[in-house]
Formats: sequence, structure tokens, C-alpha cells
Amino acid sequence: MDAKDLQFFKQTLNGMLDDILKKSEATIEDMTESGEVYADPADRATAESDRAFTLRLRDRERKLIKKIQKAIDRIDDGEFGLCQECGDEISIPRLKARPMTTLCINCKSKQEEDEAVRGD
Repeated sequence: MDAKDLQFFKQTLNGMLDDILKKSEATIEDMTESGEVYADPADRATAESDRAFTLRLRDRERKLIKKIQKAIDRIDDGEFGLCQECGDEISIPRLKARPMTTLCINCKSKQEEDEAVRGD
């Protein structure tokens, strides 16, 4: 992979990271500012459910942040774009679809088949 591609993916990953961090900040602001009082228990339950859903999304994004940071580290270390399973290059279209991936499409497909067999 050439330097131009690596720069593209680094910018993409940094952009994804910035977007996630902005969403996190907005969530914190929304949750600290909302001192709403609900007269109806159903309204309160709906609001609590919405908050729980938002927090689950942010938790998934927290895990994604770690993957993005590891991908940026792989770019810096010169290991980005190589399958950690077989060592082959990961295709550019796959990296564009999921830039933090660590497996080529063949190894990922095999992993998913194994998980389906095991019932994971």
C-alpha cells in the first residue's frame, strides 16, 4: 500500500474518531442538562428506555474507539492493511468499507462460518 492510501485511511479513521467523540460530548451534555420531571410514569419509562438505548450505543462506540486507535497505530507501525490471520494484503474496497478491520475477506468469512457452527 502506498503512502497516499495510508494517508487517506489515517484521515478517515481520525474523522471517524472525531465524530464519535463529538457524539459522546453531545450525549453527556443532553443527559446532564435534562432535569425533566414526568407526571406520567409511562413518559418516564419511555425517557429511561431512550437513555438506556443511547448509553448502549455510546458503549459500542467506546469499543469502536479502541479499534480505531489500534488501526491508527498499525498505520504508524507499517502493519496496516495486512491480514492478521494469513498475512495477505486486505483489499482496498474492504478497507474502505471497514478501515479498522484486521482480517481479509476470506479469513473473516471463515471466522463467521466457524462462529455459525459453534453458535456464537
